[in-house]
Amino acid sequence: MKTGIQKIGVMTSGGDSPGMNACIRAVVRTAAYHGVETIGFLRGYEGLVESDWVPLPTSAVSNIIQRGGTILKTARSVTFRTPEGRRRVYDNLRKLGVDGLVVIGGDGTYTGAKTLLEEYPDLRIMGCPGTIDNDLYGTDFTIGYDTAINTAMRAIDKIRDTADATDRLFFVEVMGRDAGLIALRTGIGSGAEAVLIPETPTDIDEIIALLERGWKRKKSSSIIVVAEGDDAGGAFAVAEKVKTRLKAYETKVAILGHVQRGGSPTCMDRILASRLGAAAVEALLAGRSGGACGLLHRDVVEIPFTEAIKHNRTINPNLLRLVDMLSC
Repeated sequence: MKTGIQKIGVMTSGGDSPGMNACIRAVVRTAAYHGVETIGFLRGYEGLVESDWVPLPTSAVSNIIQRGGTILKTARSVTFRTPEGRRRVYDNLRKLGVDGLVVIGGDGTYTGAKTLLEEYPDLRIMGCPGTIDNDLYGTDFTIGYDTAINTAMRAIDKIRDTADATDRLFFVEVMGRDAGLIALRTGIGSGAEAVLIPETPTDIDEIIALLERGWKRKKSSSIIVVAEGDDAGGAFAVAEKVKTRLKAYETKVAILGHVQRGGSPTCMDRILASRLGAAAVEALLAGRSGGACGLLHRDVVEIPFTEAIKHNRTINPNLLRLVDMLSC
């Protein structure tokens, strides 16, 4: 099955997400199972450019499946964006005898891998979707998304306690500069009165009307979840617009921020990361390259990098409708 592959490299790139360590572990141990050596490149593409790497025997990935973040670190690389930088990556891989590379990350990671393969098609690269945003096409869920929405939901549950105790309206901002998938599922899971996301226009008049209806029903506290990339300008901007027109509620804003990236991954994320990491290695060993592993309808699939980039994912209209129905 090895098709001549003796050594595999693995790296994590872009924003960190819970489950990346579980994916690294799966890559290393699957490779070892097939008698293949693994090395890890530090700080994403920057590590490839600088040939900054560490050996990854199976012992190196013991006791990391439960850890958030990434033992291989992650960073942006300006040098990699240049042809000269990518040439250095190619030369380094060849000097090190790396026959295949597994990249774990999001849209930028996949774009980098696609560009590298276009310039050096003799390389073999497979990807795993490591991003909390869940904005990559070709997988129902990305590694880290389940942990992020559960982290956000638990935080909002706590905010609701104090909102109810003090009769306040809270605007809670969650991550999602370009995609509202964290906000949407978190909002439904936490019983939010409204969810504001980049994919749909925000109507302040509708929000005012919704809150006024709630006030008339003696509803003294409310939660509105706002994705950071919402077109109305984020939680602070929306709160300010509402506060000037709605005097009944005392208005507060909570920004959850990077707390959503951290923490021990959920069981779902650990299993997803393990399945996809193993699948990426076995795809390389089978001679395949240029694709990302994902999970569609419970089955592991591979989709070309050219298709697995963000902005292809569409919001499920049934979930948007559910928010409206349950807020009445």
